[in-house]
Amino acid sequence: MTAHDGIAFRPMVADDIDRHPIGCQGPREDIAARIRDLGASAMLAFDGARHVGQLQFRRYDPGLRSPKGMYEPAYWGDFGERAPDLGDNALAVFCYHVGQTDDSDQRDPAYFGRGIGLALLDTLLDWAGWRGFDAVVAKATPAARPVMTMMGGQPMDAYRGRGFEVAATWVDEQVREVVLERGLVAPDADPADAWQVSCCVKVL
Repeated sequence: MTAHDGIAFRPMVADDIDRHPIGCQGPREDIAARIRDLGASAMLAFDGARHVGQLQFRRYDPGLRSPKGMYEPAYWGDFGERAPDLGDNALAVFCYHVGQTDDSDQRDPAYFGRGIGLALLDTLLDWAGWRGFDAVVAKATPAARPVMTMMGGQPMDAYRGRGFEVAATWVDEQVREVVLERGLVAPDADPADAWQVSCCVKVL
């Protein structure tokens, strides 16, 4: 277990399935199978005994497609024709749930802005290296904080700062539509800040 700013981090194992939030991870049997396959299904964050965040991940599958785009967890592993060839021993970063204290969409803002998301990523990278995975791939969100928070991810600079290479960058038209509909940024905002996403890869 590692720690940052009084928050402790560790992998999610089978005993955690009925004890901590599992929203976006899928049915219990799928989570259990993922843990048997990978050794964990998420990195968890705790403030004492209180669950306050998690970073979910899955085995990377270049053929994965999300039927509803960003409204399905599979969105995070869907790179379409831009999907890199990383073999069969890589992990895909899925969504970040910072401030999550129960199995709902509510978040405690007291845990925002404390580096918990990045610490979850650092914990995952250390663990993935220790477990012998070959690479980690992640979809970077636009840089604007309201957009990043809405999506539940990290921007390109966060990944570059941890040794990821940017394999592809593109405008996500669904993200653009949602961002403008919700008024998260100005209509003339820089696409890199507002609706541009990237495929980032780190070889371990």
